[in-house]
Amino acid sequence: MDKLDKDNKNPEDKSETSSTKISGSLNNEGDDVENSSVHDHGKNNFLFLALAALGVVYGDIGTSPLYAIKECFTHGLALNELNILGILSLTFWSLTMVVSVKYVSFILQADNHGEGGIFSLLALVPNDSKLISNRTKSIVVMSALLGASLLYGDGIITPTISVLSAIEGLEVATEAAKPFTVPLTCLVLFGLFHFQKQGTTKIGKIFGPIMIIWFLVIAIFGFTNILKNPHVLQSINPYFAYQFFFNNGFLSFVVLGSVVLCITGGEALYADMGHFGRKPILFSWFSYVFPALLLNYMGQGALLLHDPSAISNPFYGLFPKAMIYPMVFLSTIATVIASQALISGAFSLTRQAIQMGFFPRLNIVHTSEKAEGQIYIPSVNRLMMITCIAIVLIFRESSKLAAAYGLAVTANMILTSVVYYFVITKTWGWSKYRAIPLVAFFLSFDILYFSSNMLKFFDGGWFPFTVAIFILTIMLTWKDGRAELGQRIRQTRYNKDIGTSHLSALSVQSLHGTSQLIDSLNQSNNIGLPLELLLGEALPNSQRVSGTAVFMSVSLKGIPPVLLHHLKHNQVLHEQVILLSIKSLNVPVVRGEKLEVNEIGYGFFQIKALYGFMETPNVPDIIRLAAEFGLVTDPESITYYLGRESLVISEKRTNMMRWRKIIFSFMSRNAQPATAYFSIPPSRVVELGMQLDF
Repeated sequence: MDKLDKDNKNPEDKSETSSTKISGSLNNEGDDVENSSVHDHGKNNFLFLALAALGVVYGDIGTSPLYAIKECFTHGLALNELNILGILSLTFWSLTMVVSVKYVSFILQADNHGEGGIFSLLALVPNDSKLISNRTKSIVVMSALLGASLLYGDGIITPTISVLSAIEGLEVATEAAKPFTVPLTCLVLFGLFHFQKQGTTKIGKIFGPIMIIWFLVIAIFGFTNILKNPHVLQSINPYFAYQFFFNNGFLSFVVLGSVVLCITGGEALYADMGHFGRKPILFSWFSYVFPALLLNYMGQGALLLHDPSAISNPFYGLFPKAMIYPMVFLSTIATVIASQALISGAFSLTRQAIQMGFFPRLNIVHTSEKAEGQIYIPSVNRLMMITCIAIVLIFRESSKLAAAYGLAVTANMILTSVVYYFVITKTWGWSKYRAIPLVAFFLSFDILYFSSNMLKFFDGGWFPFTVAIFILTIMLTWKDGRAELGQRIRQTRYNKDIGTSHLSALSVQSLHGTSQLIDSLNQSNNIGLPLELLLGEALPNSQRVSGTAVFMSVSLKGIPPVLLHHLKHNQVLHEQVILLSIKSLNVPVVRGEKLEVNEIGYGFFQIKALYGFMETPNVPDIIRLAAEFGLVTDPESITYYLGRESLVISEKRTNMMRWRKIIFSFMSRNAQPATAYFSIPPSRVVELGMQLDF
């Protein structure tokens, strides 16, 4: 078991009797994670993975030519040769330094067992207080949560601006299409979100080939325009970027906020790394995507040098009149593909947040029997669809949306650099003399772009931050609320009369033991009675019935609260009692030892199941796998006992403000029931309620 596993093991959960560790399948579909893992790239064709990456990873950055160059000249910037070459120079060096150097060459190396993304990066930061202080760790966690929240804002804006900019191509062919741009965009977005429940297994196979055609077409027509003005290639010289800043002063700083649109999607390279691996992404970027983007951007610049009036839509200006409608069709498909990647990313991000304790349980639908990562979350999908369509109706033009787009992307770039610094210094052991210059180099670009985009805050940039603050509030409220609730449960006292009544029902010969148990409970002020006292004093002569009872608990220390309630109300125990605890580790997928089973006597067993944050627990599968240790696991003889807390908002001052308690209580009531989330058969479940002052 690796270090991450060891860090998450609770030394107090160990049994004194006997223990075994089992490896096996704990997936919802019943497929072995190790056998079906997408990270096992050695068994797949390298070129196939590189092709597939084109259809998922590069959709966002690959559709940026639709609007990036056009937006650079919407700030009153003079349309002359020096400015055109300056914009192209900034575009080239932005793609080179931010995407090629920062993300592809460095950030992609920070994988967590093959997975990428801000939560995977956070999971790489050690928990050991000797390596990182609690205060610093809190800063890192907050940075990662804010970065994840901004990705939700990005995931809402990307489908909107991408599809809207593609449909706007119809206006190049005919002005008569303008009244239909917004309705058509809403229709495409509705269809996109409506078909999410079908999954991406079937349509995903054609994404790669379509994006090959997309990049090939935009490269060819960019190249043909470069041939008309080949001196546009001199913009690769950074001198033209310098001249642009020197000649335009503060206006150049404003324009930089639009230049950043050419690198939106760089985070997707890292977030989707787990699907394809670093090498296929690196290969497809340098061999195909990067050259195609450069040729298209340079081609747009060459077109503007030849015909400045094409600035109304320089992307579609690259193509002959007869190709406008086919290109609008191809662009729409490409933007749908780009949007699909962001929507799927939002689903994956939500599941990771749930497993890491930052989100309430939601209904997660697996759309593939073979691929664990292909999921669909109806509530998230509905919320994103409504928001995207509302944005189209409010902003109505892609140019107005561009202001909202860049701010979320650049803020997330900064936060990624911050978390990356702590990974390379605290986890990889880099010296500060080595790490600081590298991260400072990254931040010099990140902060410059972010500062420029802050100028557009009141023009639409407020929107992604509003979304991010909302999501961040939800995540922190849920995390703090669960901690507060756990503290309330631990502080709850059972009075002596109640304790004696339900424990004496187990054995009339164990009154002395009962007294010890109650005294222990009152002294420790903890609902978790010492399990050893119960086993040693009350159970030897207790009343038992046939069958198996499963009690779920956060920790295996002491007696689960739901078991105490069961004893109080039913005054009997099953022949076989399983105390089950599910642990989510800071790894995407747990390999090897996934299950620990301890037999502790008198028919009691403790089971600890280990899951990664990319996996969904399945309780019946856990019990089935535990049969290898000798447990009776006949599904018809098992009863699952679950606790349901009823929260009463009290006026007592605590660490949480009252309005946050109200939000937490609402989320708790509307969270997906444990039966559905853990795939427990509803007909075999008994729920016991507890009312708690919160």
